[in-house]
Amino acid sequence: MGKGLEGWSVRHLLMVSVALNVWLVLKLTYYEKDINFGTKQIFHGFCTEEKPLKDVPFSSSSSSMVAAEPTEEKIINLLNPSRYSNYDELDADEDRVINLDHGDPTMYEKYWQKEGDKTTVVISGWQSMSYFSDVRNLCWFLEPTFGKEVIRLHNIVGNAITEGRHIVVGTGSTQLFQAALYALSSGQSAQPISVVSATPYYSFYRQVIEYLKSGLYKWVGDTANFSEDGPYIELITSPNNPDGFTRQSVVNGSGGMLIHDFAYYWPQYTPITSPADHDIMLFTVSKTTGHAGMRIGSIHFGSRLLPVVLFELVPGLDLDKWIVQVSWALVKDDEVAKKMTKFIELSSIGVSKDSQLRAAKILQAVSNSCDNTGDFRNRENFFENSHHLIEDRWKQLKAAVNQSRMFSTPEFPPAFCKYTNRTFKTQPAFAWLKCEREVEDCESLLRKHKLLTRGGMHFGMSPQYVRISMLDRESNFNLFIKRLSTIHS
Repeated sequence: MGKGLEGWSVRHLLMVSVALNVWLVLKLTYYEKDINFGTKQIFHGFCTEEKPLKDVPFSSSSSSMVAAEPTEEKIINLLNPSRYSNYDELDADEDRVINLDHGDPTMYEKYWQKEGDKTTVVISGWQSMSYFSDVRNLCWFLEPTFGKEVIRLHNIVGNAITEGRHIVVGTGSTQLFQAALYALSSGQSAQPISVVSATPYYSFYRQVIEYLKSGLYKWVGDTANFSEDGPYIELITSPNNPDGFTRQSVVNGSGGMLIHDFAYYWPQYTPITSPADHDIMLFTVSKTTGHAGMRIGSIHFGSRLLPVVLFELVPGLDLDKWIVQVSWALVKDDEVAKKMTKFIELSSIGVSKDSQLRAAKILQAVSNSCDNTGDFRNRENFFENSHHLIEDRWKQLKAAVNQSRMFSTPEFPPAFCKYTNRTFKTQPAFAWLKCEREVEDCESLLRKHKLLTRGGMHFGMSPQYVRISMLDRESNFNLFIKRLSTIHS
């Protein structure tokens, strides 16, 4: 035991550390084709089968261009061209690439900056040391404080039934989605169970299922083409990602098992018409409050330590991480909840307590902002503030589309929202944009104007469509609107 390290000095270990970090930098800079989630996917929303960035017409003056020399600034830009360490420099660069492919909800930053230390959490070194949060709970790693705040917020907004449900917490919606697939498919059939979703479907569903190659389930695709007998799993996202429309089950077969993703069923995006009441309902902090979460590693540049955000760049690379993305599922059936809990136990031995405590504090701040009584009387309502911001952005987008006459966007029917007590139209977190005038590839057209979007083919639709995030920082969104309004051919 331990013989492998005998004779190793601090100098030897330092040399190994430097070598590993140099290797990682080279991977970040040049690794493009040999892995499923490479640097080009960081630019382009972590999708497979994307076009290389060399197709984007960079100018020599653009600070978003990643050169061969891996400097600190260029590594940051490589990881995400929409994020700079110096926002003043970003705003001054009118020629930069705008990445609206992924839904990075940085629009919410200003609200939380104004909130100051209301969401500050101090955790002492002796706290959160045990694996267990509450051994009496079916989901034994669920922090009671987080569970309490989840129920409180749902009851305030009225968007989901919580009574008689188990709360299963996960590290992001993707883990909960996989846990739900496992729970519904295990022990069902000797053959993989078909997984279907109506087009346009959330692109990550197909990618995750096909990437895992599980023997329990398989991706079949559009519900319109599904007519098999026997058990199946239908995925329903409502409001839908990417097009924003309200969704219900389509297949309605006798063997159907449903997973409802309600990530965007919050009053800043859509009217809350009634509380959702289904067997498995997925929610996430990232879409509710804008705290999308991150995995933080580090790269050493000489004597300086550069923190960078790593989105699983190199499979198998085991860096120590802080996980701050938290999602939850409301599950009706005891056995399904147990299987989902077991999946998370086996995949990550629970969910970070520190992350749950931070998420609980954030949800508490949102709920307090909705309570216009007592100590909270002068608080700015989070949902009202967010609703007005997104409403204004959709007005700007509609105006740009009308001015360009090259594009179209969906029209949503108005509905009465029981939370706000007023009628309004859905205003999704993503715009489902269609190129008109016989443009066959809308994604390529926008790339020529340094606008990165996600093409319709990833959602099972025509390449005439693209999905565009409406939640980026104000400076990026304004530049996007400016460019879009000038595109005429």
